[in-house]
Amino acid sequence: MTSRKRHARIVESLRTTGVASVRELAERLQVSESTIRRDLIELDRNGELVRTYGGAALSPRAAVDSTGQEPVSEVPFDVVATRDQALKEAIAEEAVKLVEDNSVVVLDIGTTPQAIARRLRGRPVTVITSSLAVLDELRHDDAVRLVILGGVLRRNYQSLVGSLTEQALRQVSADLLFLSCTGVRPSGHVVDNMAVEAPLKQAMIETAGQVVLVAAETKFPGTGSLRVCPLSDIDVLITTGGADPHTLQLCQEAGGKVIVA
Repeated sequence: MTSRKRHARIVESLRTTGVASVRELAERLQVSESTIRRDLIELDRNGELVRTYGGAALSPRAAVDSTGQEPVSEVPFDVVATRDQALKEAIAEEAVKLVEDNSVVVLDIGTTPQAIARRLRGRPVTVITSSLAVLDELRHDDAVRLVILGGVLRRNYQSLVGSLTEQALRQVSADLLFLSCTGVRPSGHVVDNMAVEAPLKQAMIETAGQVVLVAAETKFPGTGSLRVCPLSDIDVLITTGGADPHTLQLCQEAGGKVIVA
């Protein structure tokens, strides 16, 4: 099989699964893992996928279906930030009550973490993030020690993603993570709709002593098919009054605390 055919099959496979490991791709294409790694490096360089730790995720640019039709474009960050503002601000007010001075906080990509960052101004805390929106909120604040994770610039959503970001996260030990998502399924699965984000969120979860999911009522069930984690991985869920009661009960049964803003 030529490298061109391999590359096409790798991208087509990721259109179906969203993410895949080097081992999975090697088995699927019946080639060595070293060959797949070289292919992923080239495809990442060309912007057709984003390399992740141990595998790859489909690049938004490459996310076309088998008929060649372009997908619905990802909504820009600035547009998302204008939606449900009152709900996000209420969640952020509750979220910062969990932050102790001199603690280490990871802030996920997303508009609610941006609102939390705004309320951390002037606090003696360390904030770790790959969100450029969080950077903009805190860059001039001398009280906050700000750590920016590296990665590939995702301009449309003001964030850094990819294998560099994941590798940096594996060196982090944090007290608290504020995790965002695009949906919380009735089954209790926390999901996202972007293949480049799901592995980053999973890596963030591994860094933190306490995981706080910030999800307004509109995220029940929300959207997304990529599983991030079960509710058993969530220590605290902060939501708003219209969230699905059954899902909230599942969170409590899994050992999580529920805060309704």
